Amino acid sequence: MEQNTLVDQNFPLFSKSHKPSKKPTPAFTTNPTASTTTTTATITKDLSSDTLHLEKMEVSDHDSSAPTTFAALGLAEWAVKTCRELGMRKPRQVQSHCIPKILDGRHVLGIDETGSGKTAAFALPILHRLAEHPFGVYALVVTPTRELAFQLAEQFRALGSCLHLRIAVVVGGMDMLQQTKNLMSRPHVVIATPGRIKVLLEENPDIPPVFARTKFLVLDEADRVLDVGFQEELKFIFQCLPENRQNLFFSATTTSSLQKLHERYQDKLYVFEAYEGLKTVETLKQQVIFVPKKVKEVYLMHILSKMEDMGIRSAIVFVSTCRDCHRLSLMLEVLDQEAAALYSYKSQIQRLDALHQFKSGKVSILLATDVASRGLDIPTVDLVINYDVPRFPRDYVHRVGRTARAGRGGLALSIVTQNDVDLIREVEALLEKQLEMVEYKENDVLSLMKKVFSAKNVAEMKMVDDGFEEKAKERKKQKLKMLAEKGLLKKRSKKRKRNLEEKNSD
Repeated sequence: MEQNTLVDQNFPLFSKSHKPSKKPTPAFTTNPTASTTTTTATITKDLSSDTLHLEKMEVSDHDSSAPTTFAALGLAEWAVKTCRELGMRKPRQVQSHCIPKILDGRHVLGIDETGSGKTAAFALPILHRLAEHPFGVYALVVTPTRELAFQLAEQFRALGSCLHLRIAVVVGGMDMLQQTKNLMSRPHVVIATPGRIKVLLEENPDIPPVFARTKFLVLDEADRVLDVGFQEELKFIFQCLPENRQNLFFSATTTSSLQKLHERYQDKLYVFEAYEGLKTVETLKQQVIFVPKKVKEVYLMHILSKMEDMGIRSAIVFVSTCRDCHRLSLMLEVLDQEAAALYSYKSQIQRLDALHQFKSGKVSILLATDVASRGLDIPTVDLVINYDVPRFPRDYVHRVGRTARAGRGGLALSIVTQNDVDLIREVEALLEKQLEMVEYKENDVLSLMKKVFSAKNVAEMKMVDDGFEEKAKERKKQKLKMLAEKGLLKKRSKKRKRNLEEKNSD
């Protein structure tokens, strides 16, 4: 399903550009040693420069024109050495094509599949330029989720390990006073979610000047950041940044918002697109198992109990709702099955702790809502289980992309009930392939029924005791209020109203 596009004509990213200044000024001087550079690129003080032309690069998996070493990209020796120490032997496609353009001072839109190395494609050239002219805040990276923000910080620290890099992570759920202090100390790189950075910029007049000389704005997972839900935040953020900044957009999927971006600014943007439509990698084995809805938890427990026999080190179980994620985590706890749970109702400290337990190998199972479906890079994930088939096929692709990354193999298993048949058919239509159907010996599975049902009952009683339902209602109320304030609540369509009326009459 296509995401909503931004329609506000005054929105800075999509506003019609005015006439360019007569004498555009260089953004950065091209590294003369870069073997891939032939001209010096220039940009004006906004995105309206006529000196930058669209070069839409669509590549195959075997593009012989791309540089094959990090040194050939024009990166400094320290950056090349760091890549080597991190086991990055040669640049990936998105890195080979985008890094030289970023070093040239170009605005860049990079679209490549999950696990393709997009973070290094923008982090390395930013750090290269920062090392030449160090000051803070040099770059602002905006990403849609808190977990991605902390992961990006880890990757920046690793790539800039020899630079004494100072990074601030600005996300919701953390102490705002401490975040304000961190920003006032002018770190080199700020990594933020849209909502929290907007609040800090808006409420403290001392914060906007911190970004007065920022050279780079990066939108990571740009398809989601450019979703209409973040329009108000982005508009405010852009107003606080210098107009002569360099804009970098990276995404695993192309959407109408990104198409609109390079269609509107086709004479000012370098576009690298290795995207071939929503697809899954060849090294991913995809299976479905059809089960009766009432024994869904029993089948899940049976699958998890077979992980060691299958040689599976770790698994992510995707669940559609926070309620079910919490319930399953309590159920597994009763069954003495160690697992971490990651969903939005948890505090940020609890979310980070769950992710750390899973990434460190302390627990081999992570229960998660779609908050974990984007961008998280955990190399040892061998299995992704769709406990709930996602409502939108696009989300299926992002979920299963958590395994079989960077050429490794992996398994995705979807538990399908009678209510999910149409959803899984939509997934198959999107992928243009039929998923493999598997079966388990029913007697083996159902032998766990009594134990699982008992644990399920205990879990539901615990949810009553800890007041989960009341907390959930309060959070939903807050979310609806926020959406209403943004003007994003729309009247139900006639069809939706009719469906609701029919449901209530049953």
